[in-house]
Amino acid sequence: MNENVLYNKNGHVVMTFDDLVTGEGIQSNQLAIFDHGHSALFDPGGDLTYMPLTMSVNKFVKTRDIDYIFATHQDPDIVSSFDKWLMYSDAKIVISKLWQRFIPHLVPGYMKEKVEGRIIPIPDQGMDFKLGDATIKALPAHFLHSVGNFHFYDTVSKILFSGDVGASMVDNDAHLPIEDFRAHIPNMLGFHKRYMVSNKVCRLWANMIRHLDVEMMVPQHGRPFVGREKIGEFLQWLENLECGVDNLHEGHYSIP
Repeated sequence: MNENVLYNKNGHVVMTFDDLVTGEGIQSNQLAIFDHGHSALFDPGGDLTYMPLTMSVNKFVKTRDIDYIFATHQDPDIVSSFDKWLMYSDAKIVISKLWQRFIPHLVPGYMKEKVEGRIIPIPDQGMDFKLGDATIKALPAHFLHSVGNFHFYDTVSKILFSGDVGASMVDNDAHLPIEDFRAHIPNMLGFHKRYMVSNKVCRLWANMIRHLDVEMMVPQHGRPFVGREKIGEFLQWLENLECGVDNLHEGHYSIP
């Protein structure tokens, strides 16, 4: 089980877990931040990841004491374990306001009281969260690929958890930083062309990220981008990518 420490200074720790999915599931990265007795998990996943993630996190904090669980969007590989986190922790669930009404569908009726007052809806423009001495910024990433989508930036470590943006399909060693960006493009291309909605939103997002001081970008799938040079290469590639509706034509909507 890989527990990758990305940052550890002055009581602030950022970790990823990249090998919890086994079998037919798609590799995914779960991220955790610990700061002076407070903690948060990001995109904790579903049944495939719940038990191993709980075992790993319990080495650092009791499940009951987790402050927040952040979700970039509503996909099953992100939110389908929410019923368990609501049952066994006191964490607040943070998700786009567009998806807050869907969370109760993941929870059995007898757990209704476990949901009340524990979902924090993020407005479209994003917002800040205090976590110990740190600030977590929820950044708009709508239509990349979900209609209600957010990425999360840690102002202390300067790590950006970028959800599906920057995701790559790799078989192993997902914790290893990307070394040759051009050689890495085939691992990202098909996914981004299908799951990102349009070049317009890619450009808008890239312009926003350039206003942040980002030292590492960790997507939900695949390898991280470490250093401003690699992140800059990715932003330049993304803002020039034709994807989603850019590539559609009448033939895609023909009657079978």
